[in-house]
Formats: sequence, structure tokens, C-alpha cells
Amino acid sequence: MFGIGGAQYYVTLLLTIGALAIEVFAFIHALRTRPDAFVAAGKRTKNFWLAVTGVAALLGFVSLGGLGMLAIIGVVAAGVYLADVRPAVESVQGRGSSSRQGPYGPW
Repeated sequence: MFGIGGAQYYVTLLLTIGALAIEVFAFIHALRTRPDAFVAAGKRTKNFWLAVTGVAALLGFVSLGGLGMLAIIGVVAAGVYLADVRPAVESVQGRGSSSRQGPYGPW
């Protein structure tokens, strides 16, 4: 019989797999970005962000199947990278800035 507990388990598993995918994506992006782009954007160094996103992916893997404090820390670290660092280094590298034009300029 498939009860509420089973449904909760599968929803939690899907959420942690999604979080792990985000963390791995952040790590791969940091790995493929030029080292000088981080410094030019004023966002620490490539090694620092590789360590942060790598630990985030490791925490996501360790907490697979459960939403604990480790999973939250990993998602927050990857989220900071993707929301703050990734757009800055991509604008330094000349990628993606022209497609983000609103009616009054870039957004």
C-alpha cells in the first residue's frame, strides 16, 4: 500500500536530486570558467569558488534522500554562486549581457 509516508519520501528524494543537479551544475560552470574572469568581476578566485561549489555538491550527495541541514547549506552555497558570481563572470567574458536588455537598459 502506498501511503502518505511513501509519497513524502519520493517528493523528498526528487527535491534532493534536483538540489544535487543544481550543485553539480554550479561546480561544472565554475570549473569551465576562466580564472581571470573571477578576479576581473571582483568575485574572489576560481579556486575559492571551486572549493565552495565542490563542497556544496559533496554535501548534496551525502544528504541524498533527506532534507537536512547539510542539504540546505549546499543549496544555499550553489545558489549564491549561480545568482551572484555566474552573471558577473559571464558579463566579464562577454556572454549573455546583450540578451538581458529591458525597455530601460540591462536588468
